[in-house]
Amino acid sequence: MSLRVFLPLSLPLAVALSLAGCQRHENVPAALPAASAPQDTGATARLSQQADGLLALHRQIIVLMDGEAALPAAQRREVQALGQQLFHELLQRQQALAEAALQPAALEATTALLTRIESEPGWFDADRLAFKEVLEQLATGLKASQTLDGIKLARRAQEDIDTLAEVQKAYEQELKEVFGGFAKRGIELKRERWTDYTAKLRALHTREAVMKQHGAQLPAAADLAPEVPASGAMRGVAAKDREVFGDKLPPKTVLLTFDDGPHPRYTDEILDILKRYQAPAVFFQLGQNLGKVGADGKPLPGNGSAVAKRVLAAGHQLANHSFTHGLMSKFELVKVKEEAANTEALLDAAGRSGDALFRFPYGARNDGALSTIEALKLRSMMWNVDSLDWSDPIPKSIAARVLAELEKQQRGIVLFHDIHARTVQALPLVLDQLAADGWRFASFKDGQFVISGDRPAPPQLAAGELYRESHALVIGINGYSAWPKLAHAVRDAQAVREALVTRFGFKPDNVTLLTDAEATRANILKAMNERFGDAKRVKRDDRVFVFFAGHGSTRRLPSGREVGYIVPVDAGLNDLQADAIAMPQLQEVAEAITAKHALFVIDACYSGLGLTRAGSVAADSNFARTNARRIGRQMMTAGGADQQVADDGPGGHSVFTWTLLQALNGKADLNGDGLITATELAAYVAPAVSAIAHQTPAFGSLPGSEGGEFVFELPTAQEPGLSGAVAQLDDKASQLAAKIDEASTASRQAAPAAGGASGVQVTIKGLDGKDQALAATTARVDPGARVAAQRANDRGLQLYRERRYDEAEAAFKEALQLQPKFALAANNLGFVLYRRSKFAEAAGWFEKAVEMDASRSLAWLNLGDARLQAGDDAKAMAAYKTFLALAPKHARAAELQAWIAAPSDGTRPRAL
Repeated sequence: MSLRVFLPLSLPLAVALSLAGCQRHENVPAALPAASAPQDTGATARLSQQADGLLALHRQIIVLMDGEAALPAAQRREVQALGQQLFHELLQRQQALAEAALQPAALEATTALLTRIESEPGWFDADRLAFKEVLEQLATGLKASQTLDGIKLARRAQEDIDTLAEVQKAYEQELKEVFGGFAKRGIELKRERWTDYTAKLRALHTREAVMKQHGAQLPAAADLAPEVPASGAMRGVAAKDREVFGDKLPPKTVLLTFDDGPHPRYTDEILDILKRYQAPAVFFQLGQNLGKVGADGKPLPGNGSAVAKRVLAAGHQLANHSFTHGLMSKFELVKVKEEAANTEALLDAAGRSGDALFRFPYGARNDGALSTIEALKLRSMMWNVDSLDWSDPIPKSIAARVLAELEKQQRGIVLFHDIHARTVQALPLVLDQLAADGWRFASFKDGQFVISGDRPAPPQLAAGELYRESHALVIGINGYSAWPKLAHAVRDAQAVREALVTRFGFKPDNVTLLTDAEATRANILKAMNERFGDAKRVKRDDRVFVFFAGHGSTRRLPSGREVGYIVPVDAGLNDLQADAIAMPQLQEVAEAITAKHALFVIDACYSGLGLTRAGSVAADSNFARTNARRIGRQMMTAGGADQQVADDGPGGHSVFTWTLLQALNGKADLNGDGLITATELAAYVAPAVSAIAHQTPAFGSLPGSEGGEFVFELPTAQEPGLSGAVAQLDDKASQLAAKIDEASTASRQAAPAAGGASGVQVTIKGLDGKDQALAATTARVDPGARVAAQRANDRGLQLYRERRYDEAEAAFKEALQLQPKFALAANNLGFVLYRRSKFAEAAGWFEKAVEMDASRSLAWLNLGDARLQAGDDAKAMAAYKTFLALAPKHARAAELQAWIAAPSDGTRPRAL
């Protein structure tokens, strides 16, 4: 349904990135120029007027669609048809506003527009989502301007986009079909409920008034009927069978269709998803998105034609969705023929073959229009399951709607649109459930449905799909009253909590931190039982993590059996049974937890767990999905009885927790799949700790476990770039980091894994004190070039922090080989070279970084430092000026401003 013209998605590069050379490009500016175009004094008023019109239409669409599912069928079809037309108009208004705001003479007006979007007092919180598409185009287009003012506005627009994404995610849980408030740069988070918002809008508009205002755009009710009465037949086909409907499909069979493309980004992403699920589809494309048709009738393919060719190359079908997405039931028949014929010419030019299918925009057609397209040898295909992805901004809600309707009808042609990011997000949720439930996918060939022979196996779960929610209890005790005081347990607990929240997506409200006086026996048991035992809070698809740093103890019973305890802050020395928490109690907690996976990590030494169950079921080729069906109850402890935890590790941590944190930073991902299982964690941590401390970590599964694995999913978000502000380990800690890596690697013995894949075997202590062999696959998983580059960059960052510069340099070069336009990796490679006093070579890489992405303020700072150290003060000063314009409040701002204002040896910036 899109009428948009999409802006370029990346900055133009003057020359291709090369790993072989780092000479300065003469056309790379030493500093970004300020905007020089004279400003249009009337632009602010025009942009304001456009924004008001866009918002008014956005509000009308919401009122029109609110509660449409409860309307009678005929009225619902009218509402949906009008809603789609208004949505098309909204897209056009968004595009027009973005194009106007991107004019060089409109920078001041664009600044005023952003201020309105962020803080206009007369707008409701949820109103601002109407401008999300505009902000995305501004962020991309302004960054490409290569002017300092444009880059600053691009960063501001990106901050607003990030805020919208955070808030939309927060509202998914509460609303499932709505979006709401904001939280940065003056957009105050009021968190009004969606029902409050729609009530306010209904005071401004009613559905009846909206339909009356736009009545001329409504198709006739008969034109939206499920079947159009026909006066004739098509090539011998009975009138009632002129069109293709989903009710002719066999049970539990689905045909996927996508309208309004091709899109320069989302169509390709949808092709990747369909490939994962081995699902065919029909793409109904708009002629105007494919190109133009000359006055002589010859097709003139545009950029969209290349996307269409990729659709064909992927094995899918191209079909006709008209040229302009107009209301064809109201067109003169000659116009209907022109719309269909011109699009046919462009589809043929793209290489389309096979059945010639047509879909009327909005499903609005009459006998005359239907006969006209039939005369062109086209056959109309309708749908019986509408995703409403054009009106619903929440992917989970879109998926739920499609699945519910398919469950009701037990077959269907599903209507999606390949022009929305939310469709890309919703599609895997739909296909995953269909594959799991045994549905078949259909295509259409030679006038009939073709059903796939085998039901496709569900693919690996996508990122973020492993767990519904994550819960944790984190305990650290230094200040014991009766037991010896500890130095680092509280810091250990705080660091673990920080990692859970910032690195692994645990919501702060779902993580309970108990330290020192808070960590009494009663509070610990209450937190475990009330939080984790609450079935309303903790669901089947959740995970639970418990971390304890403090004293542990072992009590020998008269029978000779040992019982282990964790020691709360208020425990006495002489009555463990009454004052401490015994392992059997933890086992009971573990078995009572509803969540499918639970992991207990105990940074204390004791024995007496009395367990014999060990290890997990060996991983298979579809580990994540198989694992999701298995209960997992696992525990790792820092050591056994008569051992003492080494409480003097690097960074003010115990050796065990410090090694644990190193492992969670990615070192324990043994096969590079982006997932760290509890077994992988133990396989890395246990031998590493044993090699540097007099303690032997133990690991195993608790009673009630069914072989499931607790999983940490490594983040894929980019970390900040390297600069002088990034802390490094001291020499002793760096040497220790290298040593634990060596010890962990040396402990692994080659062993075959499940399915013949390569694997390793590590022998560590089980929870029963006996040796056990842990097996883990090391078969490398290909996550795609983008993700692989990000992981190589993350590995380089960790190696840099450990002062392992050769390895860090190699990791950043690997990232750039995978993604040649990876600005962050280019900056990081430059900084490693800078720290090795290779200033000219470093400057070359910093220049590459700002060439790729001129908004990277730290790269400008690093470029200034490198030029300064190389003795080129003029170029250093130019780079510093750009940096200060982008980051005026940076910690080094005053120092740099002083040198720029009065250059001298006394004011010269200090070398790092």
